[in-house]
Amino acid sequence: MRDPRYDILFEPMDIGPVTSKNRFYQVPHCNGGGYRDPSAAAAMRGIKSQGGWGVVFTEQCEMHHTSEITPFIELRLWEDKDIPQLRKMSEKMKEHGALAGIQLAYSGINGPNLYSKEVPLAVSAMPIRTFTNDPVQARALDKSDIRDLRRWFVNAAKRSKDAGFDLICLYGAHGFGIFQHFLSRATNQRSDEYGGSLGNRARFVNEVISDMRDAVGDTMGITLRVSLDETIGDLGFSNAEVRDFIEMNRDLPDLWDLAQGTWEDCSGPSRFKEEAAQEQLVRGIHDLTDKPIVGVGRFTSPDVMAKMIRSGTLDFIGCARPSIADPFLPKKIEEGRIEDIRECIGCNICITGDMTMSISRCTQNPTFMEEWRKGWHPEQMNAKGSSSSVLVVGSGPAGLEATRALAERGYDVALAEAKTVLGGRVTRERQLPGLSAWGRVVDYREYQISQKPNVETYFDSALDAGSILEFGFENICIATGAKWRSDGVSRQHVVPMPINEDMPVYTPDHIMDGKIPSGKVVIYDDDHYYMGGVLAELLVNAGCEVTIITPSAYLSDWTVNTLEQHAIHKKLAGMGVNVVLNRGVTRIEADHVESDCVYTGMTQDYGCDAVVMVASKLEDNGLYHDLKARESEWADAGIKSVKIIGDANAPGPIAWATYAGHRYARELDGEDIGDALPFRREITELAVD
Repeated sequence: MRDPRYDILFEPMDIGPVTSKNRFYQVPHCNGGGYRDPSAAAAMRGIKSQGGWGVVFTEQCEMHHTSEITPFIELRLWEDKDIPQLRKMSEKMKEHGALAGIQLAYSGINGPNLYSKEVPLAVSAMPIRTFTNDPVQARALDKSDIRDLRRWFVNAAKRSKDAGFDLICLYGAHGFGIFQHFLSRATNQRSDEYGGSLGNRARFVNEVISDMRDAVGDTMGITLRVSLDETIGDLGFSNAEVRDFIEMNRDLPDLWDLAQGTWEDCSGPSRFKEEAAQEQLVRGIHDLTDKPIVGVGRFTSPDVMAKMIRSGTLDFIGCARPSIADPFLPKKIEEGRIEDIRECIGCNICITGDMTMSISRCTQNPTFMEEWRKGWHPEQMNAKGSSSSVLVVGSGPAGLEATRALAERGYDVALAEAKTVLGGRVTRERQLPGLSAWGRVVDYREYQISQKPNVETYFDSALDAGSILEFGFENICIATGAKWRSDGVSRQHVVPMPINEDMPVYTPDHIMDGKIPSGKVVIYDDDHYYMGGVLAELLVNAGCEVTIITPSAYLSDWTVNTLEQHAIHKKLAGMGVNVVLNRGVTRIEADHVESDCVYTGMTQDYGCDAVVMVASKLEDNGLYHDLKARESEWADAGIKSVKIIGDANAPGPIAWATYAGHRYARELDGEDIGDALPFRREITELAVD
């Protein structure tokens, strides 16, 4: 039963000619599928509708072939042939009463047109700005081009209506949309009636919305997404100028969709952005317009959501990442099941799907983007198979998710943990700087398991193969994790590097155990994700003088994909960390490390009192191999299967571990599919010559 404090979140709200059933608004977000995986994306959006969202949007949809962002894979609405796949998506969105929205984007200086080979068109002539630094420039739109662009938006609006959408979002935020490019002095250097004053710079968006209203405005709501502050100084579209723009055009769209600055600003990870981080930028904007406002801020708490509405800051609670972590978030609030919400941890693994042009993942929700491909539902497990009992060894993220999901299927599960607390690596890593929110991975699963009468948890239970063979469990799941290597083996070194035994060498495990070095410390980072940077911060706070050496051209290289690489480097540089790029470590001596340039091989010594090795991990798979060696004894012991999952099988990010645990639970007692694909995919239709 719903808590009355949250009644305000379930009030219907008008957006122009259409009405949302509540204030839960899934803002546009990417998923790595786009035009390549339309059925997977449609099913994912449909689950949001089932979960109670009042508004569900697509991701960025390229509305014309003269502005596309290859290699990134988004939706396309270039011609009528694109309508059927988009109609399938809108139908899924509306299946349970949500409004279906489509975000139309013309990328301008963000569209290199590597696929279409068209000359890019932008507000002003300048180099293309993308994540991939394409060596391409755009030419400035002339008056004829602007007339064409207005017509193309109208064509896209009509196609959107034909595809069954209720709402259109015009993308002008994060530096990515043509509307922001017109509005910002950083990208609008025109001297005609479309440049100069704010009124002139706002001319194009006024013209497009007027055109679209004439075409579809009696049946579709038109929303405008703008950045609250480009955060690039006087040249950019500042928060003050955003307020002037909204006040001058107070009734321009049917809803104002307010984002912050760049994508990195708006969707910063929990290491750098708190919940509702944009509140101060939004506060007071409602005094400037009578139209509803939606804003974002990785909202996970219904109390914070209700406060944002009651204070008059927002009319809709905009969510992207929280809607991925728990598509049923609105329904759980409505049903009074707050404790069952899978809270977003702000790790931004979901964004890496888009950045790497692959299918997205979620650390908290392993079913994300597998709703159609594998038939996985975030709230419903498949029926129990023929066996009855499972022993899960290890309570890290893989073991916990396997235990939770197996219990949901109806198996009797024993969870054996060698230590005295659940959570494995997550329980350890949540103590590191900036990673406290990651503990929700454990908290959610620990609570869910505690509610299951068919789960028994055993602590201080370091098991061996002989004990397991005596227990009588039918299925054994080995999730014993991995440990960081201290010998330097990773990408630069495929065999252990030379290390003088007089130099203290630490691993992340040592530091998480409380063994903190002192004095001058060199961190060798050949892992390239978050750990090296996090440990550098921890050691500086502990009083160490830190140098971090990485063979990559970027510090914490892979975090480009989680939108935090810039913030990591900026923070560590500001703390006084000596960041050394494009250099490896060839050997460790008693009082220094020898470092080599990755291009020339030239060496340089860095004096230090200790080394922290952030290289690769070694699987803790001894128990699994001991059991495999005694496979001839399984039948007599009643064992039907033994499987190893998660880091014990192959180390990876936490999202890989929760996925592995969930997959194990889903597939237990399943039929042998042989060489068939374990997921569905769509094949491009061949054109008739």
